[in-house]
Amino acid sequence: MAQPIKPPSILELYPEETREAAGFLKQAVPLMMRHDIPPTPLHYSLWYTYSKGSEPELNRRMDKIAKDFNSFPPEAASKLFRDYIIRGELEEAREGQQQVIELVDDIEVDVTRSVSGSRDYQASLKHGLAALQEPLIDDLPSVLNELQQSTQLMHDQQEKFLYRLRSAQEEILTLRSQLERAHVAATLDSLTQVFNRNAFTRLLEQALSSDHQGLALVMLDIDHFKQFNDQYGHPLGDRVLQHVGQLLRDMLPPRAIAARYGGEEFCIILRECFDTASASDFAERLRLKIQSLRIKVRRTDQTLNSISASFGFALAEPGDDLESLLTRADDALYQAKRNGRNQVHPASAAVALTS
Repeated sequence: MAQPIKPPSILELYPEETREAAGFLKQAVPLMMRHDIPPTPLHYSLWYTYSKGSEPELNRRMDKIAKDFNSFPPEAASKLFRDYIIRGELEEAREGQQQVIELVDDIEVDVTRSVSGSRDYQASLKHGLAALQEPLIDDLPSVLNELQQSTQLMHDQQEKFLYRLRSAQEEILTLRSQLERAHVAATLDSLTQVFNRNAFTRLLEQALSSDHQGLALVMLDIDHFKQFNDQYGHPLGDRVLQHVGQLLRDMLPPRAIAARYGGEEFCIILRECFDTASASDFAERLRLKIQSLRIKVRRTDQTLNSISASFGFALAEPGDDLESLLTRADDALYQAKRNGRNQVHPASAAVALTS
């Protein structure tokens, strides 16, 4: 019997390199604007896939919804996202859940058999003990034979049960490993091995909802990265991103979180950072480390020493939400670029909210 075709994973759905992906995105954004669709990651993924044309049935359904409603209802977008974008991940999760159900069910059956066998053995022992306490035993060999058989049966059942427990333990370890790999794939950027944008957004929202005290956001952008890719090629650009990702992992202070926000842009959430000087000091040390990177061009043996990054940062203030904190840090980053790049710039204080 032929195995059903497994839906592609998220990584398999979007194998495009940066230039090709940018082309699809340029097609997607006008389509979203035409239908007055909010620029959320869910909508971006839908209209990116629409522009790519890899899912003709998705395109047909999206065209019909836009025509029928003259807009794009959020509930329809959510359903299409589940049906076409993350179906592989949902299917994998369902398969894992079914495996766990079957495993627990098997263990339950084995435990039931073991308990039943123990009861039978206990009854056999009681019967043998009662017989042995009789003044005269006419059939002692028969009693001993029954005890021997019941003991052997109990031994065999326990051996089978222990074997099944060992097998179950191995299955549980395998399932846990699969779950951990799926979790990593869902939260980490595959190239730089820091958190991806979706995970970063979720973590920053959680941090802001719990306590904004001592929370700072640092944003960095590798300078002139597009020209770098155009001159040296995307493989070398990817190596630069990997080196920056490694620096971030090596230099993160306790409880800090680093993420690739998009392209050549990274974000760091700092905890226990209560003043501008602390955030600036961290960003400056990271800036100098990036500036000291030396990347070798393998085909020419040329060593590149002109890599740099611009930084902007903002300390969370009362009333800040995800958007306001990101906006202030991004504005500071933009100011660092305007001032000549390869520098650290703090954000202006947030404007107090008025009632």
